[in-house]
Amino acid sequence: MNWYPWLNVPYRQLIEQHQQGRAHHALLIQAQPGMGDASLVWGLSRWLMCQQRDGLKSCGRCHSCQLMEASTHPDWYKLAAEQGKSALGIDAVRSLAEKLYHRSQQGGEKVVWIPDAGQLTEAAANALLKTLEEPSANTWFVLCCHQPGRLLATLRSRCICWHLPPPEESFSLKWLQSQTQKNLQEMTTSLRLSGGAPAAALELLNDKPWSARQALCQGLQDGLSQDLLSLMKHLNHEDAAQRISWLSMLLLDALKWQQSGEMMLTNVDSLPLVKQLASRLPASVLDESLRQWLRCREQLLSVTSVNRELVLTDQLLRWEQLLIATSPLQAK
Repeated sequence: MNWYPWLNVPYRQLIEQHQQGRAHHALLIQAQPGMGDASLVWGLSRWLMCQQRDGLKSCGRCHSCQLMEASTHPDWYKLAAEQGKSALGIDAVRSLAEKLYHRSQQGGEKVVWIPDAGQLTEAAANALLKTLEEPSANTWFVLCCHQPGRLLATLRSRCICWHLPPPEESFSLKWLQSQTQKNLQEMTTSLRLSGGAPAAALELLNDKPWSARQALCQGLQDGLSQDLLSLMKHLNHEDAAQRISWLSMLLLDALKWQQSGEMMLTNVDSLPLVKQLASRLPASVLDESLRQWLRCREQLLSVTSVNRELVLTDQLLRWEQLLIATSPLQAK
């Protein structure tokens, strides 16, 4: 698993808590996608499992380290939804609880990692709550979640919350320069579109997603002067929510530009498009457009078995009507 330089400090802080006897048995890590929280958990887990720890490091030689390296340690548990499913049900939690109350097979620590606690159904979260309230000896829980606010409040209250913040932009840009040949404007844009998470920014800069984002920008520019429904081919994909985020950030940048916020822009590689939006659409229309697209994104993310094409078509028609109603020609 990849290790990232911005994880060094939080890793040391977490290990020192264990060394000083101050670690809580249930840790809830809140991090944006692309911050490397999985790598942080893996490093912490290896240290906890190691039988011959060397300060802040696991030895890498003992039997437990070898089992962890092979991903076959019997006392390390990963609890996630089955492939192809988005929900983690109560049966998996109950099965885990039964295993935890037995003595560890290697005679050491037991670690449970839930990569996405947001997948827990309400019943599963309540079942896990009981296990967290009465944990077995030498058992550590690490839950990761992008939006902890969506978890049950009772579940959050049983955990110590740990926020993994994005590094400084200058630090992240320096790291990106060592990983990609993209120019500074593209790296800056990708980083800001990714909420400052460097690994997510690097993934966005890969040829396929970056080409999709550039095509969306060109499609928006063409759609403003021709037909907004032509944007459908750029939006109607499995990652529609992300593509709507790209569109929303362009609208937000246009609002910033109107308020002389040039230094705070996200899409620094697409200034002509930002200026076009800012000059063509009044602030009230940009604001309403942004609200519409964010509601559309939330619908796609939260409604089960939603008809994506129908939702996007409806939104594009609504947006077109909004822009027509406020165009200079219509006003005459």
